[in-house]
Amino acid sequence: MASKAKTRNIKERSSALPAATTGVSPNPLVSLGNFKLPFALTFGLGILALTPRIQSNETLAWSFIAAVLFLGIWCGYLLMQSNREGEKHTFDLSLRPQHYIQALVQLSVYVYWGYYWEPSPGWRPVYDHTLLILGQIIFAYVFSILLSWSRHQNYTLGFGPIPIIFSVNLFLWFRDDWFYIQFLMIALGFMGKEYFRWQREGRSVHIFNPSAFALGLFSLVLILTNTTHLTWGQEIASTLTLAPNIYVFLFLIGLVVMYFFAITLVAGMAAISLFGLSALYSSFSGVPYFLDSEIPAAVFLGLHLLVTDPSTSPRTPLGKTFFGVLYGFGVFLFYNLLGVLGAPTFYDKLLCVPLLNLSVIAIDKAVRSIDFRNLLNVWKDNWLSGRANLAHMFVWVIVFGSMSFLGKTDGKHTGDSLPFWQQACDDSLPNACERLVQLENTYCTDNAAWACNELGLLYRQGSVVPRDDALATSYFEQSCELKFKAACINLLNSNSIARDDPHELDLRLLLREGGLNLMDVPLGDLYVKACGHNWDFACQKIQVSL
Repeated sequence: MASKAKTRNIKERSSALPAATTGVSPNPLVSLGNFKLPFALTFGLGILALTPRIQSNETLAWSFIAAVLFLGIWCGYLLMQSNREGEKHTFDLSLRPQHYIQALVQLSVYVYWGYYWEPSPGWRPVYDHTLLILGQIIFAYVFSILLSWSRHQNYTLGFGPIPIIFSVNLFLWFRDDWFYIQFLMIALGFMGKEYFRWQREGRSVHIFNPSAFALGLFSLVLILTNTTHLTWGQEIASTLTLAPNIYVFLFLIGLVVMYFFAITLVAGMAAISLFGLSALYSSFSGVPYFLDSEIPAAVFLGLHLLVTDPSTSPRTPLGKTFFGVLYGFGVFLFYNLLGVLGAPTFYDKLLCVPLLNLSVIAIDKAVRSIDFRNLLNVWKDNWLSGRANLAHMFVWVIVFGSMSFLGKTDGKHTGDSLPFWQQACDDSLPNACERLVQLENTYCTDNAAWACNELGLLYRQGSVVPRDDALATSYFEQSCELKFKAACINLLNSNSIARDDPHELDLRLLLREGGLNLMDVPLGDLYVKACGHNWDFACQKIQVSL
């Protein structure tokens, strides 16, 4: 009996020893804890990869699968590390208005613009992109959660990733065959937010607007590698004007953002600077600075929803004013620089934002060194009872209203007219011949026979572009195959300079103004539209029919 009691006491003492001493884990089961959320989101991304839209393209499907595997492995590694080391990974809940209000405003742009961009009946690229945007949002949430936990930080759970993804896709997305780069762009955007930080007003804050950082970096890579064709960037920039009154629409949703976040001075001064610079250039040169508008619609979108991030822009009124003016000048200069380099000019609004983000502290210091109240002696702190932003909004409404009244926003623009550019080129106005060639090349690519014949003549004559008989012949062949008689004559006779008016199909392509589908427009209405764009033969046909 004594022996049995002794044995029982030994077992009791052994069971009381720490787990490390006995070699038995106190919790042999892996505890998921807060990892349930990233695992569930990763699983959701996997389910999304099985949808017909994703499965329609093999590369696209593998892009999603690779993203799922990457996030799953990362999440599993952090989970095992957490259970091994006893580290707790937690969430802080924060539903910030600047996130969900901006996301709703951005969503309205997708809905409105996407409805009118319809290259073929029943196919709307923006709506078709919906599941891909959803996939990016899921990826962004999981990636940002795991990145924070890997840096031993709590993750602030809210709507933050949504406006970042919406912002990126409003300006650039990769085609299905290259969509894996989109995930890489999103990842680098969030890494830039986490790793590039500085001390500002006693707090550690991110330097770059995450979406602008990703867009700026990848824009530079695409330009240097001449691979813009891998993206929908050019189409996104040019099709915004398909939505009726797009400038008024962007102006109205911009007022919502201005009211809640006091970014009126940034957006307003950027727009005023661009309008002013464009008007000065046009008055001196006789041609528009921007190809088909006083300020491109995509730039107008950018100055409302890209450059205005309150966290990465100045906070004082004078600082915001300088910031907006610098954005306007930056876009103006980059547009010219990209044109000189032969790069797509739509990158102008993307490249300057990261540079401006880097200038914020310098702007703040410069503003503090200026005693602008005493210098100007026109502003009192008690004016408007602290509602200065409302005053700024009122001024912006007047400015935009004036621009609209003068026809500088929505409506037909001088640059939409090919006859205008032909005459401007004949008159040797600045950049007119280069833009004429650019426009005709664009329309020839769309199989407008008239444009191909005109290009062939330019390369045959050699006065506007260097003479190239082989290239001229190729354009004549393309135009002749499209049954344009003048091109066939030029093809048969190497000395011929035959021209003709655009045919009906040519007009339906030449008058699209950025991609508008005119295939079903009645011929009479088509001639009226052509007459409004300075095609004299169309005006004569209208007079004959009356």
